[in-house]
Amino acid sequence: MADLLSLGFDTSAAHCAAALLSGERVLALRHEDMARGQAERLFPLLEEVLAEAGAGWGDLAVIGVGTGPGNFTGIRIAVAAARGLALSLRIPAVGVTVTEAAALDLPQPCRVVLPSRQGEVIWQDFGTAIQTSPHQSPAHELPPGPPQFEAQNPIAVAIARIALARRGMAALPRPAPVYLRPADAAPARDRGPLILK
Repeated sequence: MADLLSLGFDTSAAHCAAALLSGERVLALRHEDMARGQAERLFPLLEEVLAEAGAGWGDLAVIGVGTGPGNFTGIRIAVAAARGLALSLRIPAVGVTVTEAAALDLPQPCRVVLPSRQGEVIWQDFGTAIQTSPHQSPAHELPPGPPQFEAQNPIAVAIARIALARRGMAALPRPAPVYLRPADAAPARDRGPLILK
């Protein structure tokens, strides 16, 4: 029996990344740095990855998507795409945080530290007695913890591998964005229009 195909993608930072795997084997991988334009680039990139491997949408067994933390707009783009694809293809979509993806294959206990913006980092400890979630803080204010290691896998590859491993889990939650701070955009202060009934 052929290995199942998993498609992983991420737009949570200044990039658009995608990978197609057959089991653990990488069939196609793309990573394009971009500060903007992920919404317009994501689906063409996914189709290029599928075409490179000679696969189609109907061949996929699972979709993995980066859920952040990271760029608000980028996270929403990827999560919405994954949910829509899962619904239309009738396959599971699995949300994977960028810290989980970075921790794949690392010795544990370990700390994953990823660059954020304005001198801050996103970090999370793995394999410790206390389970932690992702945190964001200035790079020079990290608390003591386990050793830090660099990620061993491209982010889209790690997301696809984790998604395939979680594919059969019961009551798998739908992918949801992971935000560590409120959005920079504030709601409008003007009163909205009066709706007449």
